[in-house]
Amino acid sequence: MANKIEVDHLNYEQIRAQADAFLSKYNPMGTVPVPIEEIIEFQLRLNIIPLPNLQNLYDTVGFISSDFKSINVDKFILEKRERRYRFSLAHEVGHLWLHKACLSAFNFKSIEEWKTFQCGIDDESYGWLEYQAYSFAGLVLVPRIPLASNKKNLEDQIKSSGMDATTEAAQEIVAERLAVAFNVSREAIDKRLQKDM
Repeated sequence: MANKIEVDHLNYEQIRAQADAFLSKYNPMGTVPVPIEEIIEFQLRLNIIPLPNLQNLYDTVGFISSDFKSINVDKFILEKRERRYRFSLAHEVGHLWLHKACLSAFNFKSIEEWKTFQCGIDDESYGWLEYQAYSFAGLVLVPRIPLASNKKNLEDQIKSSGMDATTEAAQEIVAERLAVAFNVSREAIDKRLQKDM
């Protein structure tokens, strides 16, 4: 039987407001790239626990504990894929920030219990949980104002070199450099640009 979870149906702008509130509290200086690991460890006081083969064995890169005291992440991702690791951390913080009330009733004490819980969530609730955490992660790691100013600066640099900044090739360069500046994947930048630019 599926676990029915009462998830608020937050739209993108509501998730943006939550991400902005999070950043206002935990990254008030607007540091880019957002120091998500430090926020988690030193401000939220959560433990980040690397687990070998989490992705291979359980088909997940990370999950937050049911007591909201730790985030478990795949050890290989933590050590070798920094951008994916950062996004996974922000995604799990999204569950803490947005879903603590609806998830706190569930108690799992092992990875197997967590996976059983995850697989037992009804499809609609699971879709809302993941959409919201995914959107939150992108909005936290790539905030709107720094995204706009960095994009403009890069386009100005391209123009000053005599190139047309509106060409597809120029926009590819801009997107790649934005991914580096925010320390996120190109996919995360593309999604943020689609939503805000």
